[in-house]
Amino acid sequence: MTDVLRGLFIALSHSRGLQRVVLSHPVLRRAARRFVAGEQLDEALDAIRALEASGLTATLDLLGEGVDSVELAEASGREYLDVVDALHASGVASHVSVKLTQLGLDLDPARCADLLRQILDRAGGTFVRIDMESSAYVDRTLDVLDRLWAAGYRNVGTVIQSYLYRSDADVERLIAMGARVRLVKGAYLEPATVAYRRKADVDASFARLAEALLTRGAYPALATHDERLIEGARRVATSRGIAPDRFEFQMLYGIRRDLQTTLHRQGYGVRVYVPFGGQWYPYYMRRLAERPANAMFVLRSLLLERRVPGNGANPPTSP
Repeated sequence: MTDVLRGLFIALSHSRGLQRVVLSHPVLRRAARRFVAGEQLDEALDAIRALEASGLTATLDLLGEGVDSVELAEASGREYLDVVDALHASGVASHVSVKLTQLGLDLDPARCADLLRQILDRAGGTFVRIDMESSAYVDRTLDVLDRLWAAGYRNVGTVIQSYLYRSDADVERLIAMGARVRLVKGAYLEPATVAYRRKADVDASFARLAEALLTRGAYPALATHDERLIEGARRVATSRGIAPDRFEFQMLYGIRRDLQTTLHRQGYGVRVYVPFGGQWYPYYMRRLAERPANAMFVLRSLLLERRVPGNGANPPTSP
């Protein structure tokens, strides 16, 4: 049933009709705020300040994916430059995450790399993470990273998804480069020809790749809410004498805030992925696909709306 729901929500993430409904529905928009910091940059900066006040760090993501014109890609590049400028002006110590299809990877890979180079130049000491998209983009994403690395950029890294069969080789390639890796399970619907389908296999891959990155990688980021995988990583670090300041855990905005706080109190670095922007619908649907409890949270919000006269109640605050 979980696989069926996951496939359904990922399919719905591509539905223009449902997107129009969700974007116009006030309760669904409020429910989305559980996972999205807001539609405006100022809202995202406020969310980051709140995280920093709790001892956590952040990486800021301007939501948006594939664009269908070079003009839109250029506009996305300018938006990211504005994001970097705002981070510097605000004083918050956030990283930045970028999707290459948002910068026109499908349209003009060379121009996409140029736009990313502009962002890295403007970022300076701010670290920029290239998000990984579906399996169809892995080679092209790593190729862009290779080009920038060869040009001397070191304020950039990328993401590897443990559910892809190829990820062992990709992790070894990135370890050899010295590039920083964010390890995730993976949130796109992939065929069995390229990705593990059983959760146990995905988890085993994550644990194996996490150990390789912890022992030989450059400041890896282990992005999971799975306490068993987190505990496994902690055991590896302890047994190998790897200090907590040589890696960090990462989690999504609005998910397992209790675990984020607990790990911070135990002395581990915790970075929260903070998405914002008007193009939040596909991201939101993938979060529902990842965990049934997230979908139940939305359903409770809708039921509450129906029970309250005037539909004016706030939705529940946690799944």
